[in-house]
Amino acid sequence: MPDLPEQIQGLPNISGHESDVAAAMARGKEKSLSDIPGGVDFGRVRAAAAIALHQHQPLIPAGGDDLKTAALISNLQYMMEHQDIGDNHNAPAFVWCYKRMGEFIPQLIHEGKSPRVMLEYSGTLLHGLRQMGEGHVVDALKNITMNPDYNWAVEWLGMPWGHAVAPSTPVQDYRLHVQAFQHHFAAIFGLDALERVRGFSPSEMALPNHPDVAYEFVNTLKECGYQWVLVQEHSVEQTDNGWHPQRPHLPHRLTCTNSEGETVSIIALVKTQGSDTKLVAQMQPWYEAQGLERWELAGKQVPPLVTQIADGENGGVMMNEFPDKFMEAVRAASGTDTPLMNGSEYIEQLFALGIKESDLTEIRPVQQGKIWERMQPGDGPDKLEKVIEELKKEDHQFHMDGGSWTNDLSWVKGYENVIGPMEEASAVFNEKVLKPGAPTDDARYRNALYHLMASQTSCYRYWGQGLWTDYGREICRRVMDIVNYDFG
Repeated sequence: MPDLPEQIQGLPNISGHESDVAAAMARGKEKSLSDIPGGVDFGRVRAAAAIALHQHQPLIPAGGDDLKTAALISNLQYMMEHQDIGDNHNAPAFVWCYKRMGEFIPQLIHEGKSPRVMLEYSGTLLHGLRQMGEGHVVDALKNITMNPDYNWAVEWLGMPWGHAVAPSTPVQDYRLHVQAFQHHFAAIFGLDALERVRGFSPSEMALPNHPDVAYEFVNTLKECGYQWVLVQEHSVEQTDNGWHPQRPHLPHRLTCTNSEGETVSIIALVKTQGSDTKLVAQMQPWYEAQGLERWELAGKQVPPLVTQIADGENGGVMMNEFPDKFMEAVRAASGTDTPLMNGSEYIEQLFALGIKESDLTEIRPVQQGKIWERMQPGDGPDKLEKVIEELKKEDHQFHMDGGSWTNDLSWVKGYENVIGPMEEASAVFNEKVLKPGAPTDDARYRNALYHLMASQTSCYRYWGQGLWTDYGREICRRVMDIVNYDFG
């Protein structure tokens, strides 16, 4: 299998090898993880813990003084070059945070320990590190991803390339982000490594709850070869009674039905409530697992998995306390009945006991129960919009903006002045590039896609008004210019 080039004409490899990528994801479904060197004895596991580190830096038009002409560079590069501003003095520490798993994992394995970590790095961060001359970070990650002495301890999670939030990103664009990440990942770490990417982590844990958008979200993941998704506890409800998951430490089955009556489902691991980086920095999931016993599932006694994700670099606790706590927890957990495990490894071991996907408790995005009380799947999108409007009028807490890190954070309200340009850029890209079927290996296509995805980074809405909004609007303007110039 030929390796894919990491960069093509100065841009990351984000399109043009769709068949190679799809084939690698399909091969991954046929391969077992059970013979990994540091595998756990699942039969004696009482409970386990899984941690994931989320790492992201956006691309911003800040490589120069004039916003209209400034080069797109990593926000990390800007921080590095302007360490006198705000918290930018943290930039060197951030670089270390992005690299350090490449050092911790080999050290622990050489000690005879059995470390585990799930990693989720945005495409914009990986590209930005290369672009700014910090390629040593990527090389350290390549060692623990490609070297069989170490890669059994590390599970990479898929994500949207540009850190786009699913509820407010046009569904056709979101699919491009998902595929672009797979391309870029395979180009850096190889197609063999892509075969082991089975789980998906949505940016900001934002799960669409609008039935048609949620259906497209899960359908995209399934069609792109993913086997499971990470969801936030308070962004889902049990289908049978509308409650939040009662046993969050067991896998669930996320099922989404759209207004046309189509249904799709995927295995979901539930990240318990709380987005505080201290939870992961202090290895709280492992300490919680120590207090748990096996639970009954489908007539079998199975170990629960305490799952948590956090930013891998933000905050003093994560920057300074995490290394010692991670080392301490790995050393204490290795070989015990409360080990660290990664998500795919756990699911595979669970299914090897005879558990089936149909045995898992069914969940759906929050608030959907209220909709299906008033309409039937198959009643169509017009009826759906009517029901949503009725519910909004009757209940001020009802929304279809999607669940996220915090229950009350809307990804749509208050951001109209940046979502307007985003939607406009997306519409032009759709009309002039996607619909006519522009070849995905064309340099013009790759350039337009690169800018479109950079414009859809969550940071451009998360921070509200000001400089970040200006950045977002400027990248959208460039998307329009590129598409109109190159595609007429």
